[in-house]
Amino acid sequence: MSALTTPRGDRIVYDDLGSTGATTAIFISGAGPARDEDPVTLATGKAFAARGGRAFIADRLGRGESIPAGPIDLDAQLEAIAALSREADAPVILIGHSSGCAIAMLAAARTADLAGMVLWEAPLGLFEDGAPSWWASIRAAIDADDLEDAVARYMVGMPPEWLEELKQSPTYPQIVLGWVPDGEALRTVEERGYRDVLSSVTAPLLALVGSETFPGMAATADELAASASDGRSEQLAGAWHSWEPEAMAERLARLAGLAG
Repeated sequence: MSALTTPRGDRIVYDDLGSTGATTAIFISGAGPARDEDPVTLATGKAFAARGGRAFIADRLGRGESIPAGPIDLDAQLEAIAALSREADAPVILIGHSSGCAIAMLAAARTADLAGMVLWEAPLGLFEDGAPSWWASIRAAIDADDLEDAVARYMVGMPPEWLEELKQSPTYPQIVLGWVPDGEALRTVEERGYRDVLSSVTAPLLALVGSETFPGMAATADELAASASDGRSEQLAGAWHSWEPEAMAERLARLAGLAG
């Protein structure tokens, strides 16, 4: 376990896998678990490190051992990623998962030595009335201190068993407060447009979906790739909104120029 403190005073705890100076994969989870509850990302980081890379797997602010100094908002989350990229002191690949894709897109401008970006099944362009309207309804529920309703609104369109599983968490329904950066990022990306958000990204961008995926995800991946100066959309082994660790590690290694 490693830790750093951002300029705002947030404490970020992360696993540091691999060798200092190697191309570093920084994983940005979506509205999901803490790092010790995410065996898929841990296995991916280990497999990437075994191929000669380095991986930072951090607890998002307010999850696990990462302690925020103030409200958990988008700017705080972006600064946490910037601090991790500075700590890497090497070329960085940002890997966004689900709503973490929108955060990764916005973090690119603050990332030192960006070598690539990987976006796994970004839930963009999929909300019935758009992400800004969706997020406004959640924000209203949060402001009214109706956190159960906020969680339900956040999970709209997701399999109902996912919400039932969340209800078993000891952090339910306060967990939604840690999703504020995700909602703000999804809203911002849709309001600004993919091309504008990615205009400063010259590094290769891979928009990936699983071999089994949800409706609309592949079309969004195509749009994201087309909006980048050096973008590609691809299918990778995976299902149920998650990738296969070895397949992702191999693809990251090729992106980093480590495969061979």
